[in-house]
Amino acid sequence: MSEKRPPADEQDLALPSPFTVADVDLAERRCLHQGFFRLEELHLRHRLFEGGWSGRVVREVHHRHDAVGVLLYDIERDAVVLVEQFRPGALDDPDSPWKVEVVAGLVKPGESVAEVARRETLEEAGCDVGELIELHTYYPSPGACDERVTLFCGLVDSRGLGGVHGLDEEHEDIRVHVLPFIRAWELLQAGRLDNAMSLIAFYWLAGERASLRARR
Repeated sequence: MSEKRPPADEQDLALPSPFTVADVDLAERRCLHQGFFRLEELHLRHRLFEGGWSGRVVREVHHRHDAVGVLLYDIERDAVVLVEQFRPGALDDPDSPWKVEVVAGLVKPGESVAEVARRETLEEAGCDVGELIELHTYYPSPGACDERVTLFCGLVDSRGLGGVHGLDEEHEDIRVHVLPFIRAWELLQAGRLDNAMSLIAFYWLAGERASLRARR
């Protein structure tokens, strides 16, 4: 007889799920494509909340490097530093595949997420970060991708920032924008900042902005 799990309303969601990777029976893992990213086909079954096992299912998983995003904020000037660049995933966007975003980059082997945040800020925005405040770590799309994103708010001096940055060997062409927070918030409300990193980080900053500025 299958073991019964407690109903969801009896579980404390602050605790880890009662299910672990041991509750997945992975029969086959097949590589469909290996390039800058990897696409795999998984054949598996998993335990069910009401007991027993699912039928055999086939799923594709996009394997990406973990990523870091940094919303750069100048407390003294109440300004944010954003970057604009071409994004191939937005090629069919009805407005433009050039997106305005927070600084972001992929985690290389052996790097900490804080090291990535500082490296990418220098490469993409041409500035050094003072204090780094870690916000959240999350899966953007766990139904199909194994990427985990760590978000930071980085405190900077925005004076003199701007221009075009990026690494030639990575074909980066990144334009830097320094905007008053209110103007950036207007762009967000108008749908101009339309990626998850920017939305999550800006909603955090909207709630914490007053306390950050009180440090002056």
